Amino acid sequence: MHTLNTTHEIEALSIAVDEQNELPKATPRKAELQRQLDGIQSQVTELRRAWVEVAENPELSSEVQRLKEKLDEHSNQLEQSAEKLSQLESENLTL
Repeated sequence: MHTLNTTHEIEALSIAVDEQNELPKATPRKAELQRQLDGIQSQVTELRRAWVEVAENPELSSEVQRLKEKLDEHSNQLEQSAEKLSQLESENLTL
């Protein structure tokens, strides 16, 4: 069994233990943010793969354009619905 003979060895061990104790604990919020970040990074990777596939296949370009237009249309509908909901909630509060 090795014993700590020098003050230097004791100080080094003490610093190592202190550093280990000071490691930040992952809070639930931090863990959730990390999961979200991992998910977003995965989505970005998939989008990049899809983009490469589209670039390599011209037939997909027209499909992508059609889907973009549909997405824009749905986004506009969603925005209008959100505005309408906000109006209804305001009216409901005044009643």
